[in-house]
Amino acid sequence: MPLPTDAAFPHRRLRASSLMLCCATLLGGCALPPLNPRTESFALTPAEAESTPLGRALAGEVARHPGLSGIHPLENAYAAFAARVHLARTAQRTLDVQYYIWRDDLTGTLLLETLHEAAERGVRVRLLLDDNGIAGMDERLAAMDAHPHVEVRIFNPFVIRQPKALNFLTDFRRLNRRMHNKSFTADGVATIIGGRNVGDEYFGATDGVLFADLDVIAVGPAAGEVAQDFDRYWSSASAYPVDRLLPPVSVERLQALVGQAREVECNPAAAAYLAAVRELPDVRRMLDGTLQFQWASTRMVSDNPAKALGEASRSTLVAHQLREILGEPQRTLDLVSPYFVPSTGGTSFFTDMAQRGVAVRVLTNALEATDVAAVHSGYAKRRKQLLEAGVDLYELRRAAEPRKKEERAGPFGSSGSSLHAKTFAVDGNRVFVGSFNFDPRSAMINTELGFIIDSPALAGRIESTFASVVPQAAYQVRLDETGRLYWLERRDGEVIRHDTEPNTSWWRRLGIWFLSILPIESML
Repeated sequence: MPLPTDAAFPHRRLRASSLMLCCATLLGGCALPPLNPRTESFALTPAEAESTPLGRALAGEVARHPGLSGIHPLENAYAAFAARVHLARTAQRTLDVQYYIWRDDLTGTLLLETLHEAAERGVRVRLLLDDNGIAGMDERLAAMDAHPHVEVRIFNPFVIRQPKALNFLTDFRRLNRRMHNKSFTADGVATIIGGRNVGDEYFGATDGVLFADLDVIAVGPAAGEVAQDFDRYWSSASAYPVDRLLPPVSVERLQALVGQAREVECNPAAAAYLAAVRELPDVRRMLDGTLQFQWASTRMVSDNPAKALGEASRSTLVAHQLREILGEPQRTLDLVSPYFVPSTGGTSFFTDMAQRGVAVRVLTNALEATDVAAVHSGYAKRRKQLLEAGVDLYELRRAAEPRKKEERAGPFGSSGSSLHAKTFAVDGNRVFVGSFNFDPRSAMINTELGFIIDSPALAGRIESTFASVVPQAAYQVRLDETGRLYWLERRDGEVIRHDTEPNTSWWRRLGIWFLSILPIESML
């Protein structure tokens, strides 16, 4: 008996043809809208920024420290959220806000509503978000953009809004490059930069995975540099006005969205979270103007936004700037990176340094704690070579329970079960804080932002944390006499040895091994 063919079922051919036509139409239509004309806008001039109420309030301290910037670490997740709210409520002229991820959750909604309230007071709000990290936010962003004092731009946008993954089929080279920068700048005189995105896991508002992270709030010249850098990204060829990408929101829907945001503000979870935030001493100091700053020479480093198009020269990249400014460490390098993929060149850099007698200590996520297993595979295959050269490796354990809000884990964050801070200290006197991970993606693919701070005090805190906190919170990776890896865990006065990656299944370890042999390292 002959098998049935498509000729016997013409409706199948019709459905298949229709599906192929639909896919071809979708993929063929993946063209970006025209970029111009765009409304021109710029950061405040130094004179304008200094004349704002916030600028005048800071003027005395800035004048007493000519050429220096005031730096205050934001270690606690609650304090990091409160600082952003405080800047938004203090601003009188401008708010320039730039993020890789903005979640449609409790803290994301609260912070977006805080920006809306600022716009209602007449503050000009410019919101620049990478399109890879705003799932479910299209309608809210279109609603924000409808406000006369708000403009929203989307960096490196996807044309097909849902499912976004379809866009990669025709435009992978462009869409693989993302804006990883994070900054929140008020009136051009105060800014927050660091490792945190906007979402509950970054601000301690979830019972799930929390990220241990680090930001700094900066005033003085460094804040002005960030304001100017925001302008570079805002006017770049990758920043598209949201109204070119999304349909307008009706007045009725706009009012409904505002009402939903206010309902979130009033729900018990938000009330409990905000009450906990208000209890922190640092938050009270922000409110009464007694927050203490460390005054230090601070230099901003930032990728050329053309990196997102693959058009930036190597000399304009953060990786090159870090090497130029920091030079070769002579005594110590303490490095914290949640995603540590040194690759061939980086491994040689760290091993050569260790063999010169530089004490190199690295803290990254253990396999049990990482949120990106593929990245761990790029690190795992380099461990043995690093250890043989004398590099000290620590892997942060996944915390069984989050720390209490008043507890701190040093300058790597206040609480959390997964590391997300990106910082390092060189020779006990210079510190980097920002969005840059030590991996090929940060070096060559994504755009990044950070500060290099000449601060022995902050560097000393990182060094002391490595000496006291890290050994208790992380596994130390060692080599035995046969060259096999093992992990030491210090808990309750005991030292426990693990001969395989702790708290992981053989299946997960097999998956990591398989990923490590794939030619994907340059993408990690």
